[in-house]
Amino acid sequence: KGKLWEAFAADEQVVLLIDEIDKADIEFPNDLLQELDRMEFFVYETGETVRAEQRPIVIITSNNEKELPDAFLRRCFFHFIAFPDADTMRAIVDVHYPGIKQLLVKEALEIFFSVREMPGLKKKPSTSELLDWLKLLLAEDLDAETLRESKDKALPPLYGALIKNEQDVSLAQRLVFMARRRAEGPGRPG
Repeated sequence: KGKLWEAFAADEQVVLLIDEIDKADIEFPNDLLQELDRMEFFVYETGETVRAEQRPIVIITSNNEKELPDAFLRRCFFHFIAFPDADTMRAIVDVHYPGIKQLLVKEALEIFFSVREMPGLKKKPSTSELLDWLKLLLAEDLDAETLRESKDKALPPLYGALIKNEQDVSLAQRLVFMARRRAEGPGRPG
C-alpha cells in the first residue's frame, strides 16, 4: 500500500505530501488529478476500489523542471517559496553541521551564492548541493583561507558538488578566466 492508499484509508483527515511532481512521468499529474477529483482509485491487481474515508489535505511540490498540465494547475492553489537568503542558509547549515567554523561557512556561502548568480547557468546549485559541498570540504579538511584564495582565480575546490553539468563547468571556467583577466588589467604581458 502506498501513501495515497494510506491517506485515503485513514480514519482522520491527514496531510498528504506529493514531492517534486515535475520529476514524475508526464501523465502522472493528470492521472493523479482524476483520483483526487473522485477521491477514489482502482487497484487493478486486486480488483479493489479504494475510496477516501476523509478528504486529505494534499500538498504538491514542484521544482519547475518541466511544465505541469494546465488542467492540473487550474485545480491547484499556487504558493511560491523563494530561495533562502544567506542568513537562512547559514541557519540551515548550522542545523546540519553544528559546530562548523563560521568563517568556513561565510566563505562557502559567498562562493555558493556567486555560483548561483553566474549568468547563463543551466542548473543553479541547491541547498542540498551546498550541504554536500560542505560535507566534502570538511572531509578534505579544507579551510576558509583555501576558499578565499580560490575566489576569482579558479573554480572553487571540489566544484563538482556545486556545478552539475558539462556546459555549466565550461561556462564557469570562462567566467573565472574573464574575471582573472580583468583583475590583471590592461598592462599585463602579452
